[in-house]
Amino acid sequence: MKQSVNIILSGGGTGGHIYPAVSIANELKDKFPEAKFLFVGAKDRMEMEKVPQAGYDIKGLWISGIQRKLTLKNLVFPFKLISSLWNAHKIIKKFKPSIVIGTGGFASGPTLYMANRKGVKTLIQEQNSYPGITNKLLSKKANKICVAYDGLERFFPADKIIKTGNPVRQDLLTIEGKREEAQAHFNLDLDKKTLVIIGGSLGARAVNNLIEKHINWLVSNKVQVIWQTGKLYYDEFKKYDELEGVKTFAFLNRMDLTYAAADILISRAGASSISELCIVGKPVIFIPSPNVAEDHQTKNALAVVNNNAALLLKESELEMFQTMFKELLNDEKLQETLSGNIKKLALPNATKDIVKEIEKLMIS
Repeated sequence: MKQSVNIILSGGGTGGHIYPAVSIANELKDKFPEAKFLFVGAKDRMEMEKVPQAGYDIKGLWISGIQRKLTLKNLVFPFKLISSLWNAHKIIKKFKPSIVIGTGGFASGPTLYMANRKGVKTLIQEQNSYPGITNKLLSKKANKICVAYDGLERFFPADKIIKTGNPVRQDLLTIEGKREEAQAHFNLDLDKKTLVIIGGSLGARAVNNLIEKHINWLVSNKVQVIWQTGKLYYDEFKKYDELEGVKTFAFLNRMDLTYAAADILISRAGASSISELCIVGKPVIFIPSPNVAEDHQTKNALAVVNNNAALLLKESELEMFQTMFKELLNDEKLQETLSGNIKKLALPNATKDIVKEIEKLMIS
């Protein structure tokens, strides 16, 4: 295959769609240094900032999702969709991609749809155990679908499915041995347990409110806290830095050191987060967001919890937090069991395996 190829990647809205796309692009760039890359995202979403920071060009489409409740925004959606389809058509016509890769998010729908119509090969990277409507529709024309969970034959053509796992940041594969560096980076007390809270790149109101409610209790139990509030909530919760051992962040850039520092984690159950946590292999309490399409975060979390590899705390049961956390904190055997079992679910070669599938499509 010629070394110079044109590749479009489309995914965004949240870090869970952006970072897998960037990981795939980085791996492809290592294999094909002369390749040209273009990302397609949604205007005014975080990919328009994060993708250029990763060193790639990006075009923005005027697109958003349909609101699940009756709202004026839904009246604009048909116009956004037509605009996005037309602009995706123009982007594909001008860039002439060899392949288009979709990792989810609003912009990937119009981009992959137009690529399929123009006969360009497409690959879907489905991160969740329960796919959304867009990927179910796109799967009919896609050439390959890379997935992270078993049982997706219910939603996709079985002959197109390849189980690869989800791409993760490569520095997370080597957190062993970074404990001391992490403790120094965060200025941690070596005699205390460390709880890390990850509510997602934008933050999670319910998770932040839960931690605020129990922060004094955590401190009194000699637990130090690394708390990613998300950029939407940082100004509201940064005052808790005044408490001993509490460190708040809008966003954590060194996730390798964050995970290395953790004894216990509290996390949303986005697919990318789960894939990372499987590789990290630390005890986790998942608090899935109930406000996502098809309640897919709960389904993602249950795929881990049902293997006795994590604990689940639903938003409707947050009053159980102290009981659950104290039991986990004081039970080293339970910590070891959860750590060992979640590691068994890890698929650390996901990015390389996805790129192998992309390479096969480009040469076929």
